[in-house]
Amino acid sequence: MGLKILLAGESWTSLGLHLKGFSIYTTGGYEEGGKPLIEALEKEGHSVTYIPNHLVPSQFPNTVDELSAYDAIILSDIGADTFLLHPDTLTKSIRRPNTLKVMADYVAQGGGLLMVGGFMSFSGFGGNACYHNTIFADVLPVKMLGHDDRVECPEGITPMAGAGHDVLGGVEGGWPHFLGYQRLVAKPGTEVLLTAGDDPFLVLGSHGNGRVAAFASDCSPHWGPPEFVGWQHYARFWSQLAVWLAGKA
Repeated sequence: MGLKILLAGESWTSLGLHLKGFSIYTTGGYEEGGKPLIEALEKEGHSVTYIPNHLVPSQFPNTVDELSAYDAIILSDIGADTFLLHPDTLTKSIRRPNTLKVMADYVAQGGGLLMVGGFMSFSGFGGNACYHNTIFADVLPVKMLGHDDRVECPEGITPMAGAGHDVLGGVEGGWPHFLGYQRLVAKPGTEVLLTAGDDPFLVLGSHGNGRVAAFASDCSPHWGPPEFVGWQHYARFWSQLAVWLAGKA
């Protein structure tokens, strides 16, 4: 039976500034990076509800009851402020639910939560993802650095698998390389399934009655290159991780 998964993040708007001699003009664009992950999970029979960054204030559930419709939540490349600074709070000083605390309660009551790496995950680029200053510092299975946590690896780095686990079942033949990841510290009592050098790359843990996981790199470019997205075990890995998060394995 397939899972119901809520994915938030993996979108961005770009602004370009162009100088041509005396003249100057700007261009804009919108992109999404979650398509490979969504397609992989759907290929394995799961249902994915996707909320891009800019729609989180208006569409992301803010009660445990609403979140309970999902077996697992995946956050990828979406900063804490996107959840905390709702327009009503920022511009009108209106009190609203703290969505991060709502997610923490959802997990404590048996839900699953995965954070996937990116410039706006964990502490993030320049420390601007800022989860280290939130309740997620207690929820996630890793300690965050509290400052820029990126480890850029343009030469490529290949994670190494440890002892066998259901999440990695059937994932054989070695992992593809990645172009970067986030330096995290595994908390005591957690399971480190993948490492990058001396750093944890995939960490599993629990919070209350629920399960949590931290994947230190990206699900798609740029850190997750075509060799990862096109990897034969790409869909299997994400599906088995989701199944574990939902407590089905």
